[in-house]
Amino acid sequence: MKSSFHIGARAALIVALALTAIGAQAQEYRGGPPRGAAHFDARYGSNHYYSTRGAYVGAVPGRPYVLGGGRYYYSGGVWYAPRGPGFVVIGPPIGVFVPILPPYYTTLWVGGVPYYYANDTYYMWNAPQNGYEVVQPPSDPTMATTQPPASDDLFIYPQNGQSAEQQSTDKYECHQWAKTQTGYDPTQANGGLPQDQPADDKRAEYQRAMRACLEGRNYSVR
Repeated sequence: MKSSFHIGARAALIVALALTAIGAQAQEYRGGPPRGAAHFDARYGSNHYYSTRGAYVGAVPGRPYVLGGGRYYYSGGVWYAPRGPGFVVIGPPIGVFVPILPPYYTTLWVGGVPYYYANDTYYMWNAPQNGYEVVQPPSDPTMATTQPPASDDLFIYPQNGQSAEQQSTDKYECHQWAKTQTGYDPTQANGGLPQDQPADDKRAEYQRAMRACLEGRNYSVR
């Protein structure tokens, strides 16, 4: 029969190892290089380390979200797929939804519409799904900016104390409606119109549709 001393020492060792593992996993979220292969993402001023795609890990760090029926694991802005007894770091599939953004995301503006960027991945808020959708990068990367919309774009002021999340939902839904009504999409180069077709008139129609939609939801639009 083992002595209580040996049992206690073994328990202490297990606790110490667990704390060490937790500390190593937390490195990815504090901004230091994660264990193993890593790359530094400096795009749009993100300035954060992430595990390199293709790297193999024994366990997903943090508290991952399990998506796609277990095909994907999402944690701290990094995506994983099961591979043998462990996991491999992957790029996320376009169209998948996540409930929260990565902790170190950057907000981008394209034609007045917000994108959220982290770790070579772009997200947009999707109100019907109540989540953030992995989307294709903007068709014209030169249109993306970290600055808020320019002065000739719409400025929106909530009149009923709408939360930031509600504002994002309303703006996304109004954008989808205005795009459908006018055929103009400010997130696309030349509004999604043929390059030889002037976009000014369609852009003005889109702005009017956005204004009408947002004012109908109790926003002041300038």
